[in-house]
Amino acid sequence: MPVYKWQGVSPKGETLKGEMEATSREAVIIRLRTQRIQPQPARIKEKGKGLDFQIKMPAVGSEVKARDIVIFTRQFATMIDAGLPIMQCLHILASQTDSKAFRKILGQVKDDVEAGTTLADSIRRHGKVFSDLYTSLVQAGEIGGILDTILVRLANYLEKAAKLKSKIKGAMIYPSCIVAAAVFVTTILLIWVIPVFADVFKSFGHALPAPTQFVMNLSEFTIAHIWYLVAAPIIATVVIRSAYRTDKGRFAIDRSLLKVPVFGQLIRKSAVARFTRTLGTLISSGVPILDALNITARTAGNKVVERAIFTARTSISSGRTIAEPLAESNVFPPMVCQMIAVGETTGALDTMLQKIADFYEDEVDNTVANLMSLLEPAVILFLGVVIGGLVISMYLPIFQLGAVME
Repeated sequence: MPVYKWQGVSPKGETLKGEMEATSREAVIIRLRTQRIQPQPARIKEKGKGLDFQIKMPAVGSEVKARDIVIFTRQFATMIDAGLPIMQCLHILASQTDSKAFRKILGQVKDDVEAGTTLADSIRRHGKVFSDLYTSLVQAGEIGGILDTILVRLANYLEKAAKLKSKIKGAMIYPSCIVAAAVFVTTILLIWVIPVFADVFKSFGHALPAPTQFVMNLSEFTIAHIWYLVAAPIIATVVIRSAYRTDKGRFAIDRSLLKVPVFGQLIRKSAVARFTRTLGTLISSGVPILDALNITARTAGNKVVERAIFTARTSISSGRTIAEPLAESNVFPPMVCQMIAVGETTGALDTMLQKIADFYEDEVDNTVANLMSLLEPAVILFLGVVIGGLVISMYLPIFQLGAVME
């Protein structure tokens, strides 16, 4: 009788492995189920056939993108609503996705569902692709028998979240590119152009104007310490990233970001929009309030906001309301806390949260639009002062020389 290597999950969620004599692979699956072990069909192989290990090659461009998840969720909801079986839906969606990594994951989900695992438990095993929010909503949909409705809500949420994220990135990219270009041009001028003028000016034998002397000194300093200047931002980036991996460091950085003029308000508004949209979606889908707050906190994207939400969760478990600790945190605007309090009082918290999310998403849109309109003249002024100042300071001695010759 052949021997099969198997892998499964215990009722406690632990991964188990072993070997078993059986007449077939299906017999192994049946026997594992009788032992209350959830088998993983993809991991059940006959011993001695094929490789006993997998050679993992580094994947290039195989990361599953947020857009793939959104498209999958929307199409999955449409198919479920049309009455197609889950197995057939997963097979069709896996075969038509362009991402090889996502196709492999959907294939594994299909195998797990075919083996008797629930859809929520199957996708929960791929936590790097499907978030806790995603799996919790799917689980609520399966339990309530409204998986198609839940998937539609989830697709709407993911689309709005992706749209909000792209707007925030768009607002950051433009000034970053302009500042980087200005630094690059200024560095070229200081290292290669200004030294040529400096050699000419030294031959005049006269005192140079203060702006010209300052630029020449700056050029000499840049040339003498160029490697330190290049290393400084790299070291600063490494230090900040290392600090951001710790709870204290991330909390300090996130708190500082909220205090940055203009951009701090943008981050705060986007955090409020994400919090209310996520919590509203979870509550309206039937997820218990404590579980919903736990998931919302871990998907907040900001440690300061996360701590405020966890405080609110503790408040509810001790008999208080959500609005009180949120107001005490000084993170959420008073209007948000008051509307949440009204929602709790009237029993329409999910509806109120969706209204708050709609309002603050519009606020983020307006803030980004205003920021972009203000950045254009500000960037032009910045470039004019920096680049124009360097050029003018280099021409001042020439103008003075012309006046003396007259």
